[in-house]
Amino acid sequence: METLYHEFERILVTEEQIQERVKQLAARISEDYAGMGSIVLIGILKGSFMFTADLARHLTIPHYIDFMALSSYGHSAVSGAVRILLDLRADIYKKHVLIIEDIVDSGNTIDYLYTVLKTRKPASIKTCVLTQKEGKAVETHIDYLGFKIPDVWVVGYGLDFAERHRTWPFIAELKRSAYIQD
Repeated sequence: METLYHEFERILVTEEQIQERVKQLAARISEDYAGMGSIVLIGILKGSFMFTADLARHLTIPHYIDFMALSSYGHSAVSGAVRILLDLRADIYKKHVLIIEDIVDSGNTIDYLYTVLKTRKPASIKTCVLTQKEGKAVETHIDYLGFKIPDVWVVGYGLDFAERHRTWPFIAELKRSAYIQD
């Protein structure tokens, strides 16, 4: 077995599992949006950049990509107020929108974004989320979900801790000692 990076507890989702699930999600999204014209994929930076790119490559429907950047953590591990750091460049009025997010924990970020984008009067808004922590965000509506994961700190495939570990091709649990100073 491959030796894990010293800050990782275990791999939760392998590269192969991610790629297979991304293909399944893309097939389902392509089927659901068939014949509806071009859709707008809104990747939420920075975490969803890998997921957005891989998903887009497997879609068989017309689409274009735009990005938004939001902040809900600041410099701590405690979720707080959401704010827009980078807004869309394109107008989404009367367009079909698919929000692509890396993780839903509390649900605050995606709920806030959904509310903000709804005021711009798109034809429809759906959400596609790579991971959702088990037992969290019960009220948040997710249309397309990749994986339910344990309620632990995860990194890899876009997910980070203090801007580190985003580009690993898998999703790993971060050891508590990496982010908690006992």
